[in-house]
Amino acid sequence: MNKELEMCPNKLVAALGKPSKEFTKADIISYIKQNDIRMVNFMYPAGDGRLKTLNFVINNAAYLDAILTCGERVDGSSLFPFIEAGSSDLYVLPRFSTAFLDPFAEIPTLSMLCSYFNKDGEPLESSPENTLRKACRSFNEVTGMEFQAMGELEYYVIAPDAGMFPATDQKGYHESAPYAKFNEFRTRCMAYIAQAGGQIKYGHSEVGNFTIDGKIYEQNEIEFLPVNAEDAADQLMIAKWIIRNLGYQMGYDITFAPKITAGKAGSGLHVHMRIVKDGQNQMLDGGVLSATARRAIAGMMELAPSITAFGNTNPTSYFRLVPHQEAPTNICWGDRNRSVLVRVPLGWAAKSDMCKIANPLEAESNYDTTQKQTVEMRSPDGSADIYQLIAGLAVACRYGFELDNALDIAEKTYVNVNIHQKENADKLNALACLPDSCEASADCIERQRAAFEKYNVFSPAMIDGIIKKLRSYGDRTLRADIGTNQEEMLKLVNRYFHCG
Repeated sequence: MNKELEMCPNKLVAALGKPSKEFTKADIISYIKQNDIRMVNFMYPAGDGRLKTLNFVINNAAYLDAILTCGERVDGSSLFPFIEAGSSDLYVLPRFSTAFLDPFAEIPTLSMLCSYFNKDGEPLESSPENTLRKACRSFNEVTGMEFQAMGELEYYVIAPDAGMFPATDQKGYHESAPYAKFNEFRTRCMAYIAQAGGQIKYGHSEVGNFTIDGKIYEQNEIEFLPVNAEDAADQLMIAKWIIRNLGYQMGYDITFAPKITAGKAGSGLHVHMRIVKDGQNQMLDGGVLSATARRAIAGMMELAPSITAFGNTNPTSYFRLVPHQEAPTNICWGDRNRSVLVRVPLGWAAKSDMCKIANPLEAESNYDTTQKQTVEMRSPDGSADIYQLIAGLAVACRYGFELDNALDIAEKTYVNVNIHQKENADKLNALACLPDSCEASADCIERQRAAFEKYNVFSPAMIDGIIKKLRSYGDRTLRADIGTNQEEMLKLVNRYFHCG
């Protein structure tokens, strides 16, 4: 049996005996009939970054075939700010490869993500999933390689504090129960996400934990495995939906907000990337970072000021991007360095067989660890439009291959020290800074928009809409105005608590 299918928690994959990418309409109908599914949900991302849902009861076999074949109409003007009410009808068509059993529905329900189409039956230019599709296609056409991604989804769980086994403030990293209170919640989330097709790497408690007004705030993280970038975005969207729904079911509040209060760890949405050709990871060459990887990094260095327009989309985002909070402030990259914008994580480049050392009875493993090497963009947070963000990163990495001086840029922006330590002040001052507000990000994306509009990846209307939204916050001096005022910070956080 195919090892990728064996033990797969996705019930459709197990029942149909094939990878989800091979699902057909006939497969979906067969599964629905054999498992007494009574409802079908269409789900699709809107302009606010959340999944929307349209419910169908299965009236009969003919109706089921009709909705799976033809999709349905929706009001685009209620979903996206760039669509006029006078010509707002759009089609949504299900993508069968995304089908999963709804873990929360009392009535057996199959859900699927959808793509948007315009009145002429063409993919909607400015829809989130189509923008990412175009970004991946142009990356492949320019480089001849595939762009893959994975996310680290950080969030806070909030519940009444029982006062038992108190956690150490800001020391929650990989904590075990009973000091970590929501490990069971996280593992249930992981099980549901995996059943929905999410390729999860692992989960753990994170640094942030504190108590305010009798409520415990505990930070957690679920990290994914690298997959095709389009699939990575779909999986993150479904994961956020599952985490929120299970939190609601269990009486917990959940937030992906980038900042909760002053002096406490904020939540990021770090994105790891790798570049693959013919099934082989291209990030290493002879055990060191390859020219391919460094070109991609150079592109991210050049377009980093604009990436915040996709990945840091409300004023609280910029209260996270401050020194000494394990969040980046300057445009640079480095190895195993959490003070930089793009980090090259420890990558199993050692020559020793660690498995055999830890387990002397084992034979030599000869495992190809080069497949595990990624690079990580650390600025984005939970306010991000996930499809726009990953599309923007694909554009930035592609841009590095279009620069004649890419390797020089990579060399000049590399740092191997903690840039926030006093002794490295000269190095810090030589580096460009990330934007410090939504308005500043709008200025950056306006200056660099040509790179994102090239190959028709981001439509001008979409870039215009992003700029308009970012400028509407009027937050150019907000970070300086509020400073460390916890009361004002909490007011701001409450305003954007359920972002993304």
